[in-house]
Amino acid sequence: MSAFSKKLLISAGLLSAMALTACTAATPTIVERNAVAKTLQPCPDSPNCVSTQAPREDAQHYIEPITYTGSAADARQRLLDVIAAMPRTKIVTDEELYIHATFTSLIFRFVDDVQFVIDDAAKTIHFRSASRVGRGDMGVNRNRMEEIRARFNQAAVP
Repeated sequence: MSAFSKKLLISAGLLSAMALTACTAATPTIVERNAVAKTLQPCPDSPNCVSTQAPREDAQHYIEPITYTGSAADARQRLLDVIAAMPRTKIVTDEELYIHATFTSLIFRFVDDVQFVIDDAAKTIHFRSASRVGRGDMGVNRNRMEEIRARFNQAAVP
């Protein structure tokens, strides 16, 4: 094997290793929130995140929160039931007024982090849904959150 072929083979191997490790990087610290102030971390500039706490004029990231009537405990339980009924979902953190769940895609196993903060004074559930990797998500996070809102509202007690 020539010296050029060896260098080419080594370069190709290094590039392949870099590409593979870029997709399997350690899980970022996503769970940054202030439950007392009921705020979530802002979305990055990338279009793979939606948040009820993004500015309304930021149409790429802003989404309406979930509203409820009744107690925060009942709303929390109804939300947990909705999340648990969805495929490839894991509850990471379940606190009185805060829930962190992950959703994993079927084929490529991409993980999205979804955080919920319950504001009982406003009878509102704020949330942030973001992809861990990549730049775009083809609307997956927005569609998921709209589905959660619809299921939450359907599960409401009349």
